[in-house]
Amino acid sequence: MLLSEYDYNLPEELIAQQPADRRENSKMMVLTRADKSIKHMHFYDIVDLIDENSVLVLNDTKVLPARLIGYKDTGAKIEVFLLKPLKDGDCGPDWQALIKPSKRVKPGTIVSISDELSVEVIQRLEDDGEWLVKLIYNGDLFEVLHRNGNIPLPPYIERKMPSEELKQLDFERYQTVYARDEGSVAAPTAGLHFTKDILERLKSKGVEIVYVTLNVGIGTFRPVKCENILDHKMHAETYNITSEAADKINLAKKAGKKIVAVGTTTVRTLESAFKKFGVVKACHDSSELFIYPPYKFGVVDELITNFHLPKSTLLMLVSALAGKDFIFKAYNQAVENNYRFFSYGDCMFIR
Repeated sequence: MLLSEYDYNLPEELIAQQPADRRENSKMMVLTRADKSIKHMHFYDIVDLIDENSVLVLNDTKVLPARLIGYKDTGAKIEVFLLKPLKDGDCGPDWQALIKPSKRVKPGTIVSISDELSVEVIQRLEDDGEWLVKLIYNGDLFEVLHRNGNIPLPPYIERKMPSEELKQLDFERYQTVYARDEGSVAAPTAGLHFTKDILERLKSKGVEIVYVTLNVGIGTFRPVKCENILDHKMHAETYNITSEAADKINLAKKAGKKIVAVGTTTVRTLESAFKKFGVVKACHDSSELFIYPPYKFGVVDELITNFHLPKSTLLMLVSALAGKDFIFKAYNQAVENNYRFFSYGDCMFIR
């Protein structure tokens, strides 16, 4: 289980810097595992491909404007990247954060973001250079963050000096149309291709739509560093499954319906619950589930997912579902056919 086995060559120009002109116009590669066939389509074809005898499961998490740019009293520019509240489910003033450049701060440093928001640096934490910070503000925190924060795009999307137009584009498009549970620092990007119209057409066809929540954390951005992937430790991410969602999924499985997961975060939510309880049970829990070949899926039958970074845990997850050789064949075709990669890129449907 070597990390080098999950590497591939990707031309830099294929890393999508902006979303497609319309969400549904992204290209979609369709992988059929039964006969190992590959077809090239567009996402708007998804309505024809998902069987009416299916349940579509989506992650309804919402991305926080968690990237804060401010200044010390010396004038030094500081970036504070909020990761998660100190207490799970309590979005109070105390947060875990990344600070850049961290060498310019120490406990007690105040970073002024605006007239209504400042950040006090409390202490360095042991986990990968993270800090404990206290947010100083009045009123509703989410409203304050929306006025003062920026969408925390992945590092491979370059926004050195974003225009207001580009900033507004990211606020709108780095968010799914069904996002409602605010708490992620990255989007569940497979869901970015869906429109309200496509969801309505799927419902009209008879496809049942179910929502779960997994708040995407900093682990999304962090690479696997150990050559033996079995030594890798996943960052914990909180998830929530309602009793209504659990009942619908369990009844569908008993009836022999297909469970179509939208995104790897949805996969990890469903499989984490199944691994712990033997069924998809209503719960608010934390997942550190690392899925890699060989893995026996207990819930998910089909998957809509974007194209993932080399040597990433997400590439290992899709390899577990479709087979590593088949996935790498598909990725080679994606490069040859100029598919757009990563968060704002194109997608694949594994069935």
